Amino acid sequence: MQQVHAFPVLSGPLAKASAYANDYREAKTNLHPTASLANLRNSFGGVLPAKGQPGEDVIAELIKAAEPGLVGNTQAGFHAWVMGGSNITGVAADWLTSIWGQNAGIYQCSPAAATAEEVACGWLLDVLDLPREASVGLTTGATMAGFIGLAAARDEVLRRAGYDLAETGLQYAPPVQVFLSADTHVSNRAALRFLGFGQRNIVEIPTDDQGRMNIADLASKIETSSNPKIILATAGHINTGAFDDFPALADLAHAHGAWLHVDAAFGLWARASVTTRAMTRGIERADSWSTDGHKWLQMPFDAGFAIVRDRDAHRRAMDITASYLSEPPDGGRNATQFNPELSRRARGFAAWATFKSLGRDGIADMVHSHCACASLLAHKLRRIPGVRILNDVVLNQLIVVFDPGHGQAAADLATQRMEDALNADGRHFVRTAIWRGQRVLRISIINPETGPRHMADLASKIERLWTTIRA
Repeated sequence: MQQVHAFPVLSGPLAKASAYANDYREAKTNLHPTASLANLRNSFGGVLPAKGQPGEDVIAELIKAAEPGLVGNTQAGFHAWVMGGSNITGVAADWLTSIWGQNAGIYQCSPAAATAEEVACGWLLDVLDLPREASVGLTTGATMAGFIGLAAARDEVLRRAGYDLAETGLQYAPPVQVFLSADTHVSNRAALRFLGFGQRNIVEIPTDDQGRMNIADLASKIETSSNPKIILATAGHINTGAFDDFPALADLAHAHGAWLHVDAAFGLWARASVTTRAMTRGIERADSWSTDGHKWLQMPFDAGFAIVRDRDAHRRAMDITASYLSEPPDGGRNATQFNPELSRRARGFAAWATFKSLGRDGIADMVHSHCACASLLAHKLRRIPGVRILNDVVLNQLIVVFDPGHGQAAADLATQRMEDALNADGRHFVRTAIWRGQRVLRISIINPETGPRHMADLASKIERLWTTIRA
């Protein structure tokens, strides 16, 4: 029988991982995976050995197998999606989280984890200037945060209609109507499906050229509804960065007894900077908000925050109770009150450390810098003939078309070729998408290392490549 060793034996694999981590970000110059699926299956595959291998050897083998399949989303040239760069202090705290091995489901399992999470969630409300009485669930990401917020919304609007969901269940509930943007993020549709909503429950509201909900159309449609109602709005459109009209939405929600939920995966962080805060005016009047921690806060994956104004509604939707899961002392925090998880990672340590590392000014400066970078890049690209920017650059997002002047098919092809050309040397990672029926190049600026010089470099590279593609 193999001997079970005490913790100090782990110093070998930990030392191996630590030594590698010190060099990884500087050493990774190709942002794209170089291995095929077959290569990766071959490297990771094989028969599981009967006897365990030394930990240091296992870590060395893991590094060798994984590295060709890694994406460089922690690098300054990564612009494909809105993904943060994993704040290094947060990463260190995340390592400690694994070392400590705490189950953060309830206070008694780890008073330190519960209290770190409680404080970090308070800092979140303070930095984003949201109602301080709100409750916060620290979860895996904005998808699950949206699920939590919409679960609270579903239960509460049914309760207001006189229906007890906990007692009678969803099967006999009056139909709830969800009014959402035709451009809403796909994760919101998934969350609604998980919560038992079908397409017949959804009323899609058309949008303008920036992806903002048409308020007049919403007002007309909500006026005719007698059902319990949820309005699902957007702060920071995934393509354009646009914000819905929150004062108007809040007025409509109040007038019709609707719950207003805001998908604010990265846009909510605009409230942290005085230069972008005005775009979020009225958002504080919503009933719930979902946002990511691993985007603009730069927490290591995974991290998301479900924020609900009505703490009781939040708890009714999420609370997990049993006689052996005792209440925390003196009003302390049981994460099971706000999350659909009993066994869960102690995410609060990384959240606390990341907030501490950045500080209020650091978060504000980062948001301002990235938005300024987007404006700078837009300014440089607009001067290049045949390059069109389709969105109002109000945040950190650009959508760009490369048009040689021979119709949409030619523009679609040229834009695809630009993606391929930009990605070819491995220094940048970008992706195209379909927006309003045409192919566009999406550029997201979110990495903490990205600054003005990177924008100048990217603009020069695009101009050089466009000369060749257009020819």
